[in-house]
Amino acid sequence: MTPRHQRSLSRRKVLFALGGAAVAAPAVAALAPHALAKSPAGTKAAATAAGSLPLTVVNNSGSFDNASVHLYIVGNQDGRQVRVTPDGTLAPIALSDNGADGFTDYAISLAGSGETRLSLPYMSGRVYVALGGKLKFKAVTDGNGDAALQYPAGWVTSDPDYGVLHDCAEFTYNSAGMFCNTTMVDMFSLPLSIRLTGSADQTTGAFREGGRRAVFDAVRQVEAFSRLVVDDTRIIAPGHGLDSGLFAEDYLAPYIDEVWSTYTGRDLRITTNAGTFTGRVRGDRFTFDGPAQVSFGKPSTRDVLFCDGALAAPNDGTTGPVAAVLGAGFNRSTLLSHPDQPTTDASAFYRTELTNHYSKAVHTATQDGKAYGFAFDDVADFASYIQDTAPTGLRLTLSPF
Repeated sequence: MTPRHQRSLSRRKVLFALGGAAVAAPAVAALAPHALAKSPAGTKAAATAAGSLPLTVVNNSGSFDNASVHLYIVGNQDGRQVRVTPDGTLAPIALSDNGADGFTDYAISLAGSGETRLSLPYMSGRVYVALGGKLKFKAVTDGNGDAALQYPAGWVTSDPDYGVLHDCAEFTYNSAGMFCNTTMVDMFSLPLSIRLTGSADQTTGAFREGGRRAVFDAVRQVEAFSRLVVDDTRIIAPGHGLDSGLFAEDYLAPYIDEVWSTYTGRDLRITTNAGTFTGRVRGDRFTFDGPAQVSFGKPSTRDVLFCDGALAAPNDGTTGPVAAVLGAGFNRSTLLSHPDQPTTDASAFYRTELTNHYSKAVHTATQDGKAYGFAFDDVADFASYIQDTAPTGLRLTLSPF
């Protein structure tokens, strides 16, 4: 499987359009959330789209019965914002869907007991799981005059869903196959796992026994990260915490400074599909020569945590992949210890005092050691991501708390 940092980087751009700017209000989805691939041309919304995939949802939380669990399948198909109804119908978002309270009710209830079986049509989007209460998606008009949704922003205290226990998995399903992942890029709340069957049988995102509590405890124990823990509801990712005043803007500055100083006098080599890039800090920029010359200004802590700004990754096959590897090296704090990147030995990750302890905690808690703790966590294939070009079924499990 080709690491996604060497595939299209458009998914990450969508991530920040969706969530990164949502500090004071819910995010408006202008595109499919975290889209991994484009829907095939000519695909139209239908009662049940051609190639619909069986989706099984399993509530093994042990803390909430099926009646207390609500699903939402929302996203986009063929450039239009859509949602899945309980019977598998793909319906467009409409302003008239807002009720008297100003919000839609797109909730899909689980079966009275046991597993819940649904049908997933061609689309890109998210499967939200809410426990104990329903989520308040609001249909609005986007900048093009089309109907769109405001998504939950659990890291924003003023968000109407801030008090609701919820999380999501992401996917793109089209004629090319199923591409899906669990994510902690914005926050972590619920232990979700996905199993994808087809040409192979793959599972990712599964937590170790007691894993959820272990993540909360680990983040609480690191003083700089402790304010990111919101009771027993969620942990806000440090980038969003920084924007909310819960995390220090200069937390990673000493490490970033040391990287800049170190590579003024020695080479850093980064290998991507395009070849090997060799770089040094020249003046105020980290400049790499190789298949092409690419350079980066000195990033801030925020740039590192969001993998944006000075580390923004254009989908150009050269600058983008190098930026992704740099972003991963900063978050995993491997740039000083390993002058050849990307580092593929997970035992070398997060070994310094100044590191992304949030990402470290979620990786430690999963059975396969994979998680989406930051946007470039797919570098060297450490993200909780799986794909299949001939899928036969998708299984989403809410694991024990």
